[in-house]
Amino acid sequence: MDDANPQSDHAPAKQAGGFARQWLARLKPDPSSSDPRTLGKWGGLIAGTYLLVAAGLGMYWSGTPDHFNVRDNAAFYAAATEQKVVTGSTTVSALQETIRILLEKPGGYLHNDLFPPGVWLDNMPNWEYGVLVQSRDLARALREVLSRSQSQSKEDVDLTLAEPRINFQSKSWILPASESEYRDALRFLEAYRARLAVTGENSAQFYARADNLSHWLSMIEKRLGSLSQRLSASVGQRRLNTDLAGDTAAAQSTHAPEEILVRTPWREIDDIFYESRGAAWALTQFLKAAEVDFADVLAKKNATVSLRQIIRELEASQAPVWSPIILNGSGFGLWANHSLVMASYVSRANAALIDLRELLAQG
Repeated sequence: MDDANPQSDHAPAKQAGGFARQWLARLKPDPSSSDPRTLGKWGGLIAGTYLLVAAGLGMYWSGTPDHFNVRDNAAFYAAATEQKVVTGSTTVSALQETIRILLEKPGGYLHNDLFPPGVWLDNMPNWEYGVLVQSRDLARALREVLSRSQSQSKEDVDLTLAEPRINFQSKSWILPASESEYRDALRFLEAYRARLAVTGENSAQFYARADNLSHWLSMIEKRLGSLSQRLSASVGQRRLNTDLAGDTAAAQSTHAPEEILVRTPWREIDDIFYESRGAAWALTQFLKAAEVDFADVLAKKNATVSLRQIIRELEASQAPVWSPIILNGSGFGLWANHSLVMASYVSRANAALIDLRELLAQG
C-alpha cells in the first residue's frame, strides 16, 4: 500500500506549507492600501472633516454672551454664602460674574489659545481683551478707593491679592496660564464680597461716596476717550497736536509736529472694533451695578438719569452686526463704516460721563 501511493507521506507536509504561505501572504501589505492616492484621499477626508468641525466651533465660540441682571446676580452670590445683599455686593458680584463669563463662555478664554480653532479666531479674543481691561480698572478702583475711607487707610488684604492677578498678562498659555491667575482672582474677590456682609474685626467695607465714584468714572473716561480716538482713526485723520494746550509753561520730552496723520492699519480695524464692543459690554454691567450701590448718592446729586443715559448709549453699541466683515467705508461714502458708528456711541457715552462727573463734584 505504501508503494502504491508514494506521495501519501508528503501530504501533511504540503498542507502545512500551504497554511504557512497563506499566513505569510496575509502579513504582506496590500499594494492598494499603500497607494499614495489612497492615503491622500484618507488624509484629505480627515483634514476636511477637522476643518469643517473647527469652523463650526469657531462660529459658535464667536457669539457674544448675553447680559445678566445685576440684581439677580447679586442675590445669587449672596445666597451661596447665606448672606444678605449689602452696599457694594452688587458691584463686586458683577465683576465676579463678568470674569466668570470670560472664562466659562463657549470656548472658554480664547485670548491665549495656540491651537485651532481658537488660534484662528480674531474677533472674540479682542472682545475678551476689552472686557478684561474694564475688569482690571474696576478691580483697581476697588483696591484704591472703593474699599478705603481715606487715602491713608489700610488696603483690603483680599483686594491686594485679587487686583494683581486680574492684571496678569492676557496671553500666557502655561506656567502659569492666564486662566489660572484669573480664577485665583475670583477666589479673592469672593472672599472680599463675603466679608462685606459680616461685622467685626474681619469685616470688609465698600464706601459708596461721590468722590469714590468720581474717581472710578475718571478711569472709565480715559478708556472711552482712547477707544473713541482709535475707532475714528479707521479712515485716517489729520489732527492738530493739542498735547500741550492750556498751559503755556508745559513741556514734553521730545519735539512733536504741530499736525499729525493718524490712521489705523487695515488689519487692526476689526480688532479695535471688537475690543470696543467688549469694553462697552462690561461697562454696561458695571454701571448698572453702580446704579444700585450708589443709588442714594446719585439721587442726592440728581444724577441717576445721567448714569442711565450712559448705559443706554453703551447698550446701543451692542446691536447685532449683520455684515460678515467690519466695513471701513468713508464717512459719507457708499459703504458703511462700522468703526465710526461705534465711535459715535462711545463718544456720546464719554460726553455723558463727563457731565456725570461734574454733577458729582457739585455740592
